[in-house]
Amino acid sequence: MIRRTLALIVTLPLAGGCVLVPVPATMGFPVDHHSFARPESVRVTHVSLDLSLDFDEQRVVGEAGLVLDRSDADAPLVLDTHGLAVLSVHGADGTPREFRFGEDRGRLGTPLEIELAPGDESVSVRYRTSPDAVALQWLAPEQTAGERAPFLFTQGQSILTRSWIPLQDSPGIRVTYDARIRAPEGTVVVMSAEQSSRDDDGAFRFRMTRPIPPYLIALGCGDLASRDISERSRVWADPTLVEAAADELADTEAMILSAESLFGDYRWGRYDLLILPPAFPFGGMENPCLTFCTPTILAGDKSLVSLVAHELAHSWSGNLVTNATWSDFWLNEGFTVYFEARIMEEVFGEERANLEKALAFDDVVREMAELEPWAQKLHVDLEGKHPDDGFSAVPYEKGALLLRRIEELVGRDSFDAFLRRWFDEHAFESVTTAEFRRFLEDELLASAPQARAALDLELWLEAPGLPDDAPRAESSGIANVEDELARLRAGTDPSELETGEWVTQQWLHFLEACADEVDRERMGRLDEVFAFTETNNSEVLCVWLRLAVKHGYEAADGRLEGFVERVGRAKFLRPLYKELARTDPDRARALYARMRPRYHAVARAAVEEVLR
Repeated sequence: MIRRTLALIVTLPLAGGCVLVPVPATMGFPVDHHSFARPESVRVTHVSLDLSLDFDEQRVVGEAGLVLDRSDADAPLVLDTHGLAVLSVHGADGTPREFRFGEDRGRLGTPLEIELAPGDESVSVRYRTSPDAVALQWLAPEQTAGERAPFLFTQGQSILTRSWIPLQDSPGIRVTYDARIRAPEGTVVVMSAEQSSRDDDGAFRFRMTRPIPPYLIALGCGDLASRDISERSRVWADPTLVEAAADELADTEAMILSAESLFGDYRWGRYDLLILPPAFPFGGMENPCLTFCTPTILAGDKSLVSLVAHELAHSWSGNLVTNATWSDFWLNEGFTVYFEARIMEEVFGEERANLEKALAFDDVVREMAELEPWAQKLHVDLEGKHPDDGFSAVPYEKGALLLRRIEELVGRDSFDAFLRRWFDEHAFESVTTAEFRRFLEDELLASAPQARAALDLELWLEAPGLPDDAPRAESSGIANVEDELARLRAGTDPSELETGEWVTQQWLHFLEACADEVDRERMGRLDEVFAFTETNNSEVLCVWLRLAVKHGYEAADGRLEGFVERVGRAKFLRPLYKELARTDPDRARALYARMRPRYHAVARAAVEEVLR
């Protein structure tokens, strides 16, 4: 049972219509400042989608059937929408129902209020999306690897699902769903659910029987092929990439088995992976049954598959147990980063895990130095802000560091038992930071008084910065890089450095350490020896291109423009445009104006923030 209620909404009559105004909830229920829903009165429990994908008009058209749990027989149903055109609403008996939109709240969208009849246990909403729907990215064939068919993918996190489905778009309101999807001939549809059948007319059918937060309802459609990598896992990708993807991700089943040994059974049936076109704005997205992945993880040496460990870990932390509001986002990501490291340690060894943890520590320190104090807090206050305003390394890395600190204090065996109870007792629920604190106190710290005395939870959760007791991993791989950096600084030519066994993470540390020490001439020599400008490793290339912009290394200009044209991952675009804006603002704006149509709304927002 989901033990929460969100913000109450008062309807105020104003000239020109009604405005739905969130007001604080009572009875101690957490408030979701980013949803107009009133689940304490009427709650959506199941969504049935019957949709057509119109690639010519770049619209989704169809119907959403919503099953309701009505606690207040007189209350209307209030949904979240963003840019949707609602054509009609019908009640359970098939007759029309009155509906009205509230005030457009910009990035939060627009509330939709539906009047219900006494017998309405469900309603159906006929609608179509806008061509500018922020959750949908429509790609031309030339933007895909095979260049044979168009492609569509959805991205719901954090509050984008409301732009392609009218529902209660809050992570605290979990739903089951089923879907019937019609798509152009020659394309394949996949969703974050079990594919149950295919209709005679070619429509794809899906069902998700476990309750999930709305941001995890996801769809992909395009020229797709698949390869099995275990009995419960397969890779979906463009036919030109599918074999390479299957080879790169061959260790997925070992990761699943490792995760199960740590924190209990995998509860979602299949664990498939979809390799998306490069325009996908994230590294990965943990949609249940079907993780979405950027093709930039296909490095050829499995050095970037920690992303898969991360998204797999979300099957427990995030999908099974979800943050109730976006202020509790660290409960998803901090737990997942911690869990990811445990999987990597189990499958690839302690040194590999420590290497990645050491780099992540440096990354969060660098990023926090540029964040305002409010954004450095784990339990972040997002009232008056968009959820994505709080997106940074803080909920990920600071959250994981807190969990590692608790593990240090109580011991791994005790902490593992605690985490397994956390996942088991809160399975398929959405939880708050306060609930975690109570559970931690009752289930772990109450029997560990020394750990309780040493752990300042208030400092970790509610204060900016990293506490002094934040754990830092020691890595022999990083020590090796530091030795070679010392030789470089002492005058050793780059060709004489001992780098033959280095992995991606070591190269990243090397380049970051060189960031303020090289000039255009030295960059030329490094490029001559290590061919950074020509590398196909996107993580290394991004750092190298940022340094090229910083130091005016014009030999990399062509690769820079090709990279930001081809890759839409916000993680890469943000630092590159930021450095461009610092060194040559006119060039940055001109380049972005050219590339903007190729980027997802999430990536556009990230770039526009640094170009302000």
